[in-house]
Amino acid sequence: MNKDLILREKLALQRTIMANQSTFLAFLRTAMYFLVAGISINHLIDMKDGGIVEYSFMVIAAILLIIGIVNYLYHRRKIKESEQHIGDYKMAYLEADDE
Repeated sequence: MNKDLILREKLALQRTIMANQSTFLAFLRTAMYFLVAGISINHLIDMKDGGIVEYSFMVIAAILLIIGIVNYLYHRRKIKESEQHIGDYKMAYLEADDE
C-alpha cells in the first residue's frame, strides 16, 4: 500500500471539511445580511408596506440559515462516511507493513 495515497486522501478529506465549514459560514453570512437588511430597511426608507418587506427579509434570512445548517450536517455525515473509507486504506497499509 502506498503511504502517499493515505496522506493524499487525508489531505483531501481535510480540504473537504474546510470547504464544508466555509460554505456553512457563507450561508450564515448571507442570512445575517438579509436579517440586517430586514431590520434596517423600514427605518431607512419610509414605505407604505415597509413591514411586509421587513418581515420578508427576515423570513428569507431564517430559510437561508436552515438550509445552511441542513446542508452542513448532510455533508458532514457524508464526509464521516468517506473518512471510514480512508481508515480501510490505513488498515491495509499497516497489515502490509507487518508482513
